[in-house]
Amino acid sequence: MSDETIIIRLRNILRDNSAEERDWGHVNGETTMESLGIDSLSILDLLYDIDQEFDIHLEGSEVIDMRTVGEIANLLKQRGA
Repeated sequence: MSDETIIIRLRNILRDNSAEERDWGHVNGETTMESLGIDSLSILDLLYDIDQEFDIHLEGSEVIDMRTVGEIANLLKQRGA
């Protein structure tokens, strides 16, 4: 799966779980989780949706310190997405 496709799918998950209005089309690999209003606890809540979307199980300890959408995308790619 291409990096772009992974980012788009992650962007959709983030959009669907956010209560904030923003221009989701501009979210890319360099976008920080903090700028999206997502902290370490919020990302843990998103793990189920990420697991379901990509059929890849990620542990909280693997993503808790990730700062950007791209870091999560890279981990998913390493796992076979």
